[in-house]
Amino acid sequence: MSTPKPGLPKTAADIISWLDAHGVGHVKVAVTDTDGVLRGKYLHVDKLKSVLKGGFGFCDVVFGWDCGDVCYDNSAFTGWHTGYPDAHARLDPSTFRLIPWEDDMPFLLGEFVTPDGDPLPVCPRQILRRVIERAAGHGFDARFGVEFEWFNFKETPQSLAEKGGMNPTPITPGMFGYSVLRSSQNHAYFHAILDQLGRFDVPIEGLHTETGPGVFEVALLNSDALRAADNAALLKSGVKEVAHRHGIMPTFMAKWNAKMPGSSGHLHQSLWRDGQPVFHDARDPHNMSPIFKSYLAGQLALLPQILALLAPTVNSYKRLVEGMWAPTLVTWGVDNRTVALRVIGGSPKSTRVETRVGGADINPYLAIAASLGAGLWGIEQGLTLEQPPVVGNGYAVKDAVKLPGDLRTAASEFQRSDACTDLFGADFVNHFARSRRWEARQAAAAVTDWELRRYFEII
Repeated sequence: MSTPKPGLPKTAADIISWLDAHGVGHVKVAVTDTDGVLRGKYLHVDKLKSVLKGGFGFCDVVFGWDCGDVCYDNSAFTGWHTGYPDAHARLDPSTFRLIPWEDDMPFLLGEFVTPDGDPLPVCPRQILRRVIERAAGHGFDARFGVEFEWFNFKETPQSLAEKGGMNPTPITPGMFGYSVLRSSQNHAYFHAILDQLGRFDVPIEGLHTETGPGVFEVALLNSDALRAADNAALLKSGVKEVAHRHGIMPTFMAKWNAKMPGSSGHLHQSLWRDGQPVFHDARDPHNMSPIFKSYLAGQLALLPQILALLAPTVNSYKRLVEGMWAPTLVTWGVDNRTVALRVIGGSPKSTRVETRVGGADINPYLAIAASLGAGLWGIEQGLTLEQPPVVGNGYAVKDAVKLPGDLRTAASEFQRSDACTDLFGADFVNHFARSRRWEARQAAAAVTDWELRRYFEII
């Protein structure tokens, strides 16, 4: 379970006592939909007390529509054919925290269960729990650290809508990676992110500008896999809410501009057993233990099959192009940022792998589940690391497997995968693959500005 901020209540009973003692009137609660978007509501404290004991109904349309609230026409799980009934949501008391930019409004995250109390098979947080339990069955604790890049603009939802969603104005011009100047010029926004996300119990390890106009990168402190996913989901939502108060509009799109680098969502990960890291072996040239090598081999083997979980939107594939700091091939290397899987050595505690495939548009629960699940599958299959590490330019490797180049292909690879069905369950695989095909169809039907510029007059 996620670990709450010290001093705040950790159980349902303690939360109820805390609410009474502080005279709280309402509490904010949220769940995560298929795309990783937080969906929630405010509850009266009396309702919240009963919810903490028994859960509450939440319309299952959150798994039946896309990020634009348009209902899927191909969903087997829910739809017009089911009447969009309530699903049963259950709050996790260990996620209790206060929202500093909402006058310390109490907040809780939830997840979904079936009427019998079993995990709802399409709930992203439950999918991650499923994989975490699989790791625990082998005696492993998984630790993850998530990094995000995102661009920031001098816009509001209204001003961007008036522009037709085109040509947003960055908060600063130019390519200023690791810029002390740009961070100082925007220090009020920088400091608000650091302070208020920290008070929101989303601990930031580092924050700096990246190369590109108005682009930032954040690294979250590593933690257990579930808390890492919670923190990543709350970071994305929290940054948007804090930014709005500074007249800034962030985007976590994987690629907002064809000429600019994309925005990544990198996952640093390691396995531990009985409180000790298991990826390090000082006798190996790269300090990699046999367990680490099997874990890495599992990810290499399954990367094409899990890609839809790491690159879940049509836009994701605009980022996965050569020379733009995002991988295109199934490769690994030691401290090499041109490959898909970057092995980072050092001390036993710091030895880890960085999965560099995902963009900032990931659903953190599903991306972490995909990486951890593929690694565990490699260990279970007893895979050995036959593929040599890439030295130098990872884009130039001639015999490496190519990642699927579009969402439709990735969705098909995902749905055909016996390993993914085993790891995530047939119901989820079917549901998610259908949702990605829907997304691809919406893009294929759209008339883009590129088409208008190219064909309107001349054809």
